[in-house]
Amino acid sequence: MAKFYGAIGYAFQSETSPGVWEDQITEKNYRGDVILNQQRWQQSEKVNDDLNLDNSVSVVADAYAYSNSGYMRYIVMNGKKWKITSLAINRPRIVLQIGGLYNGG
Repeated sequence: MAKFYGAIGYAFQSETSPGVWEDQITEKNYRGDVILNQQRWQQSEKVNDDLNLDNSVSVVADAYAYSNSGYMRYIVMNGKKWKITSLAINRPRIVLQIGGLYNGG
């Protein structure tokens, strides 16, 4: 089982000007284990297929992670931001399922 150390991005909505809401990102670092490490190509209508991760990462969570788990948007692995597609709270850990690249949306 591979070890993980990296950032998790939390997206909080804030009003940047009247009627305009944008994600404000806060990153926190966590340690854990990569419990599933696989990649797959997803066919698309683009010239090149998209690479998706089907990874599961189990991180040791803190009070901040538990209270803000609904705001988790991405995890940084190998220098890239990957979307968190689902999560499971298994105290004292949170298991994150990872999908495609995070594009900020």
